Order: sequence, then structure tokens, then C-alpha cells
Amino acid sequence: MPRGVPVATVAINGAINAALLALRILATCDGALAIALEHYRLELATSAVDQDRNLERN
Repeated sequence: MPRGVPVATVAINGAINAALLALRILATCDGALAIALEHYRLELATSAVDQDRNLERN
């Protein structure tokens, strides 16, 4: 892309990450969407911590 044209890239088969990027952009002007996205991120973080705990037990 030429200078001055912002580009966000995601991996091939990275539809979820592409959607999350789009949601982050949209959430800058939609408070309800921003709150929902923050809840999703907190759930994701909790899930990661739980998975880590399960690895330590095995």
C-alpha cells in the first residue's frame, strides 16, 4: 500500500481476529459495543488463566 493508506493485516483463516479488529474500530464510537467487547476480552483472559492452571496440574 502507498504511504498514507493504513492497512491492518490478519492471518489467512484469521476471520475471528479480523472480526475482533473491526469491532475494536467500531467500538470507538459505540459505547455498548465497547462494553460487550471488554466483557469478551475478560472472558478470554479468564479462559486462558484456567487453561494454564489445567496445564500445571498435568
